[in-house]
Amino acid sequence: MSISYSAPAKVILSGEHVVVYGKPAIVSAIDLRLVFAVGEGENKRKDKNVARIVDVVRKYLIENSHLSNFNSQIDYTIKSDIPIARGLGSSAAFSAAGTAAFLDFYTGKSHPIELINNLAYKVEKAFHKNPSGVDSTTSTFGGLVYFRKEFEFLKGIYKLAFKIPKKIEEKLYLIDSGKPIETTGEMVDLVGKYYNKYPKSAEEIFNKIEKTTKRLVISLVKEDVQLFAQQIKNNENLLEKIGIVSVSTKNLLQELSKYGFGKITGAGGKKTGSGYLLFLADDVDGLKKYCKYKKINIIKFKQSWKGVQKT
Repeated sequence: MSISYSAPAKVILSGEHVVVYGKPAIVSAIDLRLVFAVGEGENKRKDKNVARIVDVVRKYLIENSHLSNFNSQIDYTIKSDIPIARGLGSSAAFSAAGTAAFLDFYTGKSHPIELINNLAYKVEKAFHKNPSGVDSTTSTFGGLVYFRKEFEFLKGIYKLAFKIPKKIEEKLYLIDSGKPIETTGEMVDLVGKYYNKYPKSAEEIFNKIEKTTKRLVISLVKEDVQLFAQQIKNNENLLEKIGIVSVSTKNLLQELSKYGFGKITGAGGKKTGSGYLLFLADDVDGLKKYCKYKKINIIKFKQSWKGVQKT
């Protein structure tokens, strides 16, 4: 008998990268999920990423539950709808669902969502060097999350009580600009180098992104499509200034501008693709025809209120 948990992908509406520097981000879980199942059995595969989850969970249980005898006969399966390395939080969903599954497998019970989030964040740190924690938090809690990290020990996590309004959500799509060559960790380092080289300029941009994030929240509360569109446009312009959007992605966004407004979502990419774009379409039919003609993958944005859960 196996134990199975699932967790959703995420889309950063505003605040990517600057969230590492104490600025807020607003993020939505979306209806693409990863399922992680664990059971007894012999597994000859050696996956270092799964091993990281096992190490984090076992260390926690040894230190806090006095467990020391763990079943070494483990088999697992992973099924996912989430595109990999495209800025949609595939590793965060993997970390959250895997952490929940192994906690349950070793103890025979479900665990508090806050614990799953804390351990999933530790797993993410092994993957991405210096993650903010916003991805794993959104995959764990689900819904619409307002996140701010002042220090490692001081994080503000707010699962908002409202959803993205239907009049905005129905216009939202995810468009694939291509897989980045760079890893998330490398893109975080790139922004760090920009910050160290141009601290005054970086601070000005980061402060403007913070204002954009807050205005975007207001646009959701007021159900103001035009205000939301303006913040998407502002956000993309500011992200381009810190060098995380490739030339090919900028060109794609320019081509798509006749159909609406778009921005990267996630770490981005500098040399080739920049992952998926969040796109607010004014002309849905035109957008779909263009993407079909250019053979560009397009996904309808659908928010998810569900975070990590037992399946």
